[in-house]
Amino acid sequence: MTERGRDSLVRDARHLAIGPSGARLEGGSLLIDIDELGAPWPRRVRGRVRLRPTLRIERSFVLDAAGRHRWWPVAPAARVEVELERPALRWSGDGYLDTNWGEAPLEDDFGEWSWSRAHQEDATLVFYDCRPRIGPPRGLALRFSNEDRCETLLAPPVCELPRSAWRVPRRTRADAGQRAVLREVLEDGPFYNRSVLEARVQGREAFAVHEHLSLDRFRARWVQYLLPFRMPRALRTRQPFEAL
Repeated sequence: MTERGRDSLVRDARHLAIGPSGARLEGGSLLIDIDELGAPWPRRVRGRVRLRPTLRIERSFVLDAAGRHRWWPVAPAARVEVELERPALRWSGDGYLDTNWGEAPLEDDFGEWSWSRAHQEDATLVFYDCRPRIGPPRGLALRFSNEDRCETLLAPPVCELPRSAWRVPRRTRADAGQRAVLREVLEDGPFYNRSVLEARVQGREAFAVHEHLSLDRFRARWVQYLLPFRMPRALRTRQPFEAL
């Protein structure tokens, strides 16, 4: 990901291009073509990701009392194929696609949130817990069945996890009296972390992808100074993805 100026953005109903990278809908799949430089070490990242939804949800959810922020779990379950030329990597497996949008910067209205997605044989479970800056905590506990149905669940109790290497707190949800086990750390930064968990949910063991975002930490001046080292910023406009 690279921060770019508005002149590098092109979009319509089926395409999105940011600089030399782009995404488009094709034959029921989302194709993402990547052509970027990595960070903090500048190496080329180039290739394609194909996402095929196996579940599709046509519904979004309000995240705050004022209705300024929404979340849409577009494909709670999907098959993903990754083919990179540089570095030479191939991978396929279960995936997920969602999107957030709103009328204000996230850090203005939220202090933190935790999110997790557990894939089961017959369903996908998603837990979303937000701490707004105004008002009580808000949360979602959802079950997406393989028949494209969405059900609201009674949320299991909060389960604390070990803090990250950057001392960012982590918490998730698991059945009463059960604990979640941190199996793998996928990303660990000063305000965001992503992990693989194992937990008992609704009486069944499940592996889950979990993330925690601290927007209090994100607002800190010292973190803002670090951002360009993690996400490069383009110094000049580059032409949008040529397929558009």
